Amino acid sequence: MIIGVLKEIKPNEYRVAAVPDTVRELVAHGHEVYVEHDAGKIAGSSDADYEAAGAIVADKDTVYNKCQLIYKVKEIFPEEFKYITKDKIVITYIHSNAYPEQTDVLLESGCTAFAYEDFRDADGGLPLLKPMSQLAGRGGFMAAVNYKQAVHGGNGQMLCNIPGIDTAVVTIIGAGNSGMGAATLAAAWGNEVRIIDNNLKAMEAARLALPNNVTFLMSNRANFVKCIKESDVIINCIMWDRTKSDPLIYKEDLKTMKPGAMIVDVACDDPGALESAHTTTHDDPIYVEEGIIHYCVDNIPSAFAKTASEMLSFATLPIVLEIADKGVEQALKDNKYLMRTGLTCYDGKLTLAETAIKQNRPLTDVDELVKTF
Repeated sequence: MIIGVLKEIKPNEYRVAAVPDTVRELVAHGHEVYVEHDAGKIAGSSDADYEAAGAIVADKDTVYNKCQLIYKVKEIFPEEFKYITKDKIVITYIHSNAYPEQTDVLLESGCTAFAYEDFRDADGGLPLLKPMSQLAGRGGFMAAVNYKQAVHGGNGQMLCNIPGIDTAVVTIIGAGNSGMGAATLAAAWGNEVRIIDNNLKAMEAARLALPNNVTFLMSNRANFVKCIKESDVIINCIMWDRTKSDPLIYKEDLKTMKPGAMIVDVACDDPGALESAHTTTHDDPIYVEEGIIHYCVDNIPSAFAKTASEMLSFATLPIVLEIADKGVEQALKDNKYLMRTGLTCYDGKLTLAETAIKQNRPLTDVDELVKTF
């Protein structure tokens, strides 16, 4: 199969879907790989690195027009719609429920599209979200370390354990992959770390993995009030159910926080669990409300483009190889969990229930679809 790796065009997106080692594996399986010029430059991989791995470096038009499998990081943008045709297989973070216009293009073109964010393994895990979530959580804590500095407008508090100085309290909402990423660094720096969640099983697993300076609280209003008042940093790491009308932390709650406290929203749902949070960018990452610095960048992993690209490409490679080696239909037949859950659309048919519900579109059951192959 001919596979194309594109340079991302979303502002502040510096990741690349495949690093040279990934390309080398694809070529070793007999596939031809085209890489757009400078696709991996900021992520630390030059055109020469890709050529040494066996790729052909070309311009965007050539990559899109030559390649059957389009291997990306971010969703398809309007400038790229013209390239999406029936013979294309797209694999990337699609988030089709949030982008109706993109969904129109995918369905009307008749292409096959797989979304990283929807792949689930047999245990219900999200293997292609996990590495980026872990990195986002770590990056969220690092952002707090940075913007707590007086030179960046913070109160000058260092988030670590220093003898003779009150230890900072870092509260993390959510014991999932992002929460564990944030907690790992915050705890390693010696802070008093609190994790709030409503999943006892997840908290028990986290307790075994984290040191004793991490405590765990059930998600209820009393515990939130306590942590809001006592925390130096609150890091939100949960995706918010948008059918809920009440947030976990209200704007009024900010008035009870410590002077100089900070909020980091890793999840960046808008609206989400934090009423005062709204999405920011790497170009303009923070704002202040009620005296509280908010950091709500929706693409934290891009700041660590080299590490993020390596983590993402190593996670996606087995799936891309299965599609390229077998073809879409055989891969869907053989892999009931990963392939079928990751499929967004096929031949004009929408197979992702969330998007069908949110956009009021007809849904095709993927298991029934596979029976027609």
